[in-house]
Amino acid sequence: MPHASFAMSPNWLTAAALQPAPVPEVWQWLFNQDSLTRRLTKLSANGFSVVPLLQGWAPLRDDECAVLGVAAGSSGWVREVYLCGHDQPWVFARSVAARSALEDSALDLAELGNRSLGELLFSDQAFARGELQVCRYPAAWLPSPDQQEGLWARRSSFSRGPLAVLVAEVFLPSFWPAAGVSLS
Repeated sequence: MPHASFAMSPNWLTAAALQPAPVPEVWQWLFNQDSLTRRLTKLSANGFSVVPLLQGWAPLRDDECAVLGVAAGSSGWVREVYLCGHDQPWVFARSVAARSALEDSALDLAELGNRSLGELLFSDQAFARGELQVCRYPAAWLPSPDQQEGLWARRSSFSRGPLAVLVAEVFLPSFWPAAGVSLS
């Protein structure tokens, strides 16, 4: 699992702490509170799909453990997927949940298959979304074909009672032209 390596944790920042701010078009994608799945479905004119890369029980990264409120080195459910527009990966997403909280909940993430976790989280009114944070994602944490430094990522935690699901989304280089955003 080369993309699950434990590289140095990035500095996740809130909107208020992010300096310098990216261009407004990037900012809008990073800090929009709406469902990214729904936004990608609209952008792709219903050509949206989810390609699962891996899912199962695994050690969580220290930054994930801190957000989930569990001891460093704890295991949890890890799901990594590509969110695609017209079969082209636009976003790499990594979702994690602490083992104990997930096992005590009625949520079965193993049954998602090629369905979007975001759609599930946004359709269940019991989940409350935490504050969005962004960073430049470590290349070592990406699947090998996409290992590039400096890609914008965002994350937020979705909580329902004692269960928290941390969702990180990394915008791949192929996304920005499709969104009509120039990064140069």
